[in-house]
Amino acid sequence: MVEIRIDYEGQLHCGAQHVPSLTMIETDAPIDNNGRGESYSPTDLIATALGTCMATVMGIAGRNMGVELIGMRVVVGKEMSEELPRKIAKLLVEVYMPIPEYHPERRILQSAALSCPVQYSIHPDIEVPIQWHWQEAGTQRVEQTSSSENAMPVINQSQIIRTSGDGIS
Repeated sequence: MVEIRIDYEGQLHCGAQHVPSLTMIETDAPIDNNGRGESYSPTDLIATALGTCMATVMGIAGRNMGVELIGMRVVVGKEMSEELPRKIAKLLVEVYMPIPEYHPERRILQSAALSCPVQYSIHPDIEVPIQWHWQEAGTQRVEQTSSSENAMPVINQSQIIRTSGDGIS
């Protein structure tokens, strides 16, 4: 069992410690729910968990098959319900893959993403549409914003092929 320690710090703000690594994160209530919106909201962390879990399991599958996925990006949009009780209604997922659509391991990687533990933990009433974006054959999908090794990759939208659906395209 992994232990997470949460301390309420007042003004709808919490600090959470991942005990094994001692890593800290903070949460704050969103502006539309009486908060300051200065950090992730608790429901933002569910969206974050889904995207990072999908990327992680695809990274594991890719590593096991010798497929490099550096530059993959997962973007998750979160929509809250308008009716009470307040809850997540939809998590819109876009996966930007640094491999072409017709890569021989594509379906294995997509299956890995769809079988991540967070995906299985999401309530079935929450819609989770997934749109896949693929590198065009013969192009490099990721450009660096600077010469720094830690630079954030920039998606070159002209080199992306869009497919959509609720899972495997």
